[in-house]
Amino acid sequence: MPQGARRNTADNLDDDDYPAYSMGRAAELIGTTPAFLRALGEAGLITPPRSEGGHRRYSRHQLRLAARARELVDQGTPIEAACRIITLEDQLAEARRVIDELRTRHPGGA
Repeated sequence: MPQGARRNTADNLDDDDYPAYSMGRAAELIGTTPAFLRALGEAGLITPPRSEGGHRRYSRHQLRLAARARELVDQGTPIEAACRIITLEDQLAEARRVIDELRTRHPGGA
């Protein structure tokens, strides 16, 4: 999208990175507390943008990461370790996506 262009509001419905959820709603959706979401931010796993009023806003992608962190913490993994695991999982998934894309573009390549 060109810089300065306005997005159609309906486009946001399909955008996994659109910060649509308030902290309270995000915590409710993944079954945790706002304090847990703040801790994930402090640990560097997610950095939600702020609304004009200064409130944190979360995307669906960030909620998936937070839900995965919650799973690991509930299993006894320290939050810092859980955040590192999730970061590595996310990087691996992205690398696999790029590899698949390259294989599709260049079939039969090395």
